[in-house]
Amino acid sequence: MFQLLKRYTTESVTSGHPDKVCDQISDAILDYCLSQDPGSRVAVETFGSHGTLMIGGEIKTGADVNAEEIARKVYSDIGYQEDLEVLVKIARQSPDIAQGVDTGGAGDQGIMYGYATDETKEMLPLGVVLSHALARKLEEVRRSMELSWIRPDGKTQVTIEDGKVPTALISTQHSEETAQEEIREGLLKYVFEPILGDISGIEVLVNPTGKFTIGGFAADAGLTGRKIMVDTYGGLIPHGGGAFSGKDATKVDRSAAYMCRFAAKNLVANGYAKKALVSVAYAIGRAEPVMVAAYDDNGKDLSEIVQKNFDFKPRAIIERLGLTKPIFQPTAAYGHFGVEGRPWESVVKI
Repeated sequence: MFQLLKRYTTESVTSGHPDKVCDQISDAILDYCLSQDPGSRVAVETFGSHGTLMIGGEIKTGADVNAEEIARKVYSDIGYQEDLEVLVKIARQSPDIAQGVDTGGAGDQGIMYGYATDETKEMLPLGVVLSHALARKLEEVRRSMELSWIRPDGKTQVTIEDGKVPTALISTQHSEETAQEEIREGLLKYVFEPILGDISGIEVLVNPTGKFTIGGFAADAGLTGRKIMVDTYGGLIPHGGGAFSGKDATKVDRSAAYMCRFAAKNLVANGYAKKALVSVAYAIGRAEPVMVAAYDDNGKDLSEIVQKNFDFKPRAIIERLGLTKPIFQPTAAYGHFGVEGRPWESVVKI
């Protein structure tokens, strides 16, 4: 049985956050490979720090991929203008791993989780929805130039207590000459109020350090896969520890987590639970999971329903969710779940 806390806090980050820059670069490389070769095997990690970007990992693909060129384009599209020294160290996938995956087995061992709740239309916890919504709105306002002093790096945070918001926070990178009073006033009008509505009873925090002019890789290192709670359920349910970005769908860290969300959402959508948690576990190279389990928030066992309606073998997941298509870069910021149009968010009759 699992229960969400009555008071909890969740966070999100903008696309310009250093970790998210790395996630987007890794997924852009994956998408490029899949666009030319749907059978590509990709495991790409990106690390950025103070003017330097390193891209490493393993790829098996027929695509002619220029990782440096892709990385520079992603960095520029996000809104950064600084030049980077880019190092690329990508090798061919290990034949020891390939011999198991080629026969339909899982690309690694591990445990994955999926969750859904009826408390929001996105079927995610309210705090997760609102923290992502604030971060998306912050980027939208930056790109529209409604607030021209906003820069790419930013973070949001929302506290929920009994279904209400007592505290909300935004830290945003800004131009050197902009005063904190102007920043607060602008964010209240263009970001907080459009997302949260009446904020009279909310403690609103804006740039608590008092200044945030240096952002991105100039301020902090970034690394693929370091925002796994932002990517999923805000730390409110268990997480198996595996990151998503830069991995093709033979890596069950990603594909099985998507399938768990798909199963959990459909348990709720079909009336089997108000809140549902689905988990699965694999052994590397073996197609059949070693465990598939599902429960509602009262502890009712829903495992048989999930096992009957959802095939968790890696190839079956890839086929059902269409995971050989180049659809992954958009998932690399603002959460992988709760976004309409993604195949694991579709509702089916079970």
